Amino acid sequence: MKKLGETDRLAAGTTVATIGMFDGVHRGHALLVDFLKQEASAQGKQSLVITFLHHPRQVLHHDDRFRLIMPLEDRLRHLESMHPDLLLPLDFTPELAQLDSYHFIELLRDRYGVAELVAGYNHRFGHNRGETFEDYCRHGERLGVKVVKAPEYLGPYAPVSSTIVRGLVAAGRVVDAMHCMGRPYMLKGKVVHGFHNGRGIGFPTANVGETDPQVLLPHNGAYAVLAHVGDQVLPGMANVGYRPTMDNGHQLSIEVNLFDFDEDIYGADIALEFISFLRLEFKMCGVEELRQQLTRDRINAQRLIQEYLSTKQS
Repeated sequence: MKKLGETDRLAAGTTVATIGMFDGVHRGHALLVDFLKQEASAQGKQSLVITFLHHPRQVLHHDDRFRLIMPLEDRLRHLESMHPDLLLPLDFTPELAQLDSYHFIELLRDRYGVAELVAGYNHRFGHNRGETFEDYCRHGERLGVKVVKAPEYLGPYAPVSSTIVRGLVAAGRVVDAMHCMGRPYMLKGKVVHGFHNGRGIGFPTANVGETDPQVLLPHNGAYAVLAHVGDQVLPGMANVGYRPTMDNGHQLSIEVNLFDFDEDIYGADIALEFISFLRLEFKMCGVEELRQQLTRDRINAQRLIQEYLSTKQS
């Protein structure tokens, strides 16, 4: 697979392409890329996946509240793992957004050698969002570019879309999000200094900071997680929220208690895979009630992680 730059130019009629944001790189995206590769192979052309560097909502609407499922580096890594012949990260600029679908297809033809464009199921592109797939086909015919529609994902977790996955993660439904994506939702950061209250009650925690501000956080609550630290994959439980029992104010924190682990990992990169939701965050009567609840959470998390690993290995 070769990663292209925006200044690269490809010979006319040499590629079959698809284009989209691919946020979350979910099962529907996997079906689309597989279909793209089959179309390209049948015609003796190269398969080209074009993904945007920035989400259109962030560029067009300056929506500071909008959050992505995963950072760009992870999106590109997952797309690369699908092995298209070519991958192009394309900057979605206001100028690009002003192109109507006819001139957008023309740009793909002239710049990137697109002979066939595979449109994702229900995908829209171009300035006129009211246009239909039939309009795209008509434009393609005029430009000498075949336009085809990829099949809809109709698997056991349908319907699947980035919007659906985003809503599931925001609601704390990380198991459903995992089913849609085919992998757990992941959050990356660095281990930083926190409140240091956990060790005193028998549940030392690593505080996860320096997360990407553009990436979505799951709903406040406790979760069973797998933590990636260096080359280690460690079971644990994480809490996302404001620690109301410890009266830590309005500062949101992400803390993870790693089971049977007592190494100093301050400053290390850490990635949390969210395996299952445990419970909502709530204020307890005191430290002893908190300790009892955390003990129950740990038992529940260990069971859920073991079930997940058993299913993954089978």
